[in-house]
Amino acid sequence: MTILKLALDWTPNTNHIGFFIAKELGFYSDVDIELEILNPKEDNYAMTPGKKLELDLADFAIAPFETVISLNNKTNKVNAVAIYAILQEDLSAIASLKSANITSPKNLDGKIYASYKARYEDHIVKEMIKNDGGTGNILINYPEKLGIWNTLLEGKADATWIFDNWEGVEAATKGIELHQFSMKDFNVPYCYSPIILAKQEHVEQYKDVYSNFVKATQQGFLYVKNNIEASKEILAKYVTEYDLKNIDLEKSLQMSAPYFGDASKCGQMKKERVTNFLKWLVDNDLESKKILSQYLFTNELFT
Repeated sequence: MTILKLALDWTPNTNHIGFFIAKELGFYSDVDIELEILNPKEDNYAMTPGKKLELDLADFAIAPFETVISLNNKTNKVNAVAIYAILQEDLSAIASLKSANITSPKNLDGKIYASYKARYEDHIVKEMIKNDGGTGNILINYPEKLGIWNTLLEGKADATWIFDNWEGVEAATKGIELHQFSMKDFNVPYCYSPIILAKQEHVEQYKDVYSNFVKATQQGFLYVKNNIEASKEILAKYVTEYDLKNIDLEKSLQMSAPYFGDASKCGQMKKERVTNFLKWLVDNDLESKKILSQYLFTNELFT
């Protein structure tokens, strides 16, 4: 039995359901894998998933695609590669409370944005505002990561980045109305998020084991589509007590399931989508042209 460690990007939620299902229903053990899941709540997000991968504290990390780019272009380069896209389309958005009357990104000028301090996050938000006719002059603060959503609910921030299939469902469950702005609607060709990333050298060295991990994970995510109730029961074992009380897990799963993809594309990434995002970063002077030729993702573990 091979023990593999996976570092989550957030406390357990619907975007992680495939891992929990594959673990609970024996899809991993069927291919001689024991998966240990590292929850960021354990250290209050003191270390990012990408850093855990870099330091070999995890074999896999969950993160936005930006983390792959960042690791490959830092001073002490890490040859990271994306091996699995959890969502086939972007379900994230910039959100504000409807009561704040921010009906368009341009209304965020002069407002407070609660940032996760991700590599390109602040610039993406500013560009959305500019593309909507604003100036992009926002006030940015950096609360504790796991508390960012609450800063919006408590009125300490005017907007933040959320997943519609998680925080968006919580808001709906509580009857809290939001205004949400997706990247694609404001000319930002955002890439895959979240993705699973690994070290390239490990992908090559342990290709058979990693391929078995990917296929078992795919099996876990595909299971959701026709087994919402059973998936809900499994997810309920892992989420925080707060989330169990405040989020309609069934609604979140129903919303998410179509975006996990079908058997032919579940987990796989399209070169065009990745390239469009990389070109956008270059055009906006966020990265040099060298990223266009870097090995940043692969679908080879599905074969």
